[in-house]
Amino acid sequence: MNTYKILTANKLKIIAAVVMFLDHLVSVFIPHNELLNLLFRFSGRVAAPVFCFFIAQGFHYTSNIKKYIIRLLIFAAVSHLPYNLCFGLSFFQATSVIWSLALGLIALTAIKSEKINLIFKPLILVVCCALSYTANWNFIAVLWIVGFGIFHGNFKRQIAAFCVVGFIHLIWQLRRFGFFDAMYPQWFQLGILLVIPLLAMYNGQVGKKSKVMTWFFYVFYPAHLLLLYVLNLILSTVLINQ
Repeated sequence: MNTYKILTANKLKIIAAVVMFLDHLVSVFIPHNELLNLLFRFSGRVAAPVFCFFIAQGFHYTSNIKKYIIRLLIFAAVSHLPYNLCFGLSFFQATSVIWSLALGLIALTAIKSEKINLIFKPLILVVCCALSYTANWNFIAVLWIVGFGIFHGNFKRQIAAFCVVGFIHLIWQLRRFGFFDAMYPQWFQLGILLVIPLLAMYNGQVGKKSKVMTWFFYVFYPAHLLLLYVLNLILSTVLINQ
């Protein structure tokens, strides 16, 4: 047994949830070009890859893929308004990463299906990527899920696919903003590489099974966004009345 394989799925998800919360916290309350913001966002980059990895894991281990997809789609709908409220976005301007995760699962399901003609599989992947365009992590999350899912059981190939897609993400962000732009520096995006040693420590075990852990992220994600929105609203009201 490898002594460094110490992280269960539950532990990895909790780590991802914590760094995601801190990422969103500084995004709401601290200007982006301040060092504290960038440091927390750097560590927060591991959250999306971790959840993409476990969406792909879920595909291989779920007993009912249709229910899994429907659950994610419902989750995406529930999280849409909290996400937009939290980050001050209009209703149709953007949506949360959960939509990207759902589309990634749909794309992976199509690609792995024996009932779908090989010709249509790349088309379905392109459509899923296109539909995710306005979502957080957009087509990057879709491609990560597909990569993790296709190479399930081969960690080296999973990480190779992750790095290729991650490189696309870094180039995409560089083209949009520039890594060292004074107002919106993007060097914190390199934090996605932190997920590699984390996933290397995954021991393949779920951890302690409980309904609390099963539903933890489904509740935590929209709840923490609403909490940050309310706190920001209260703080803004206090500052205005001073």
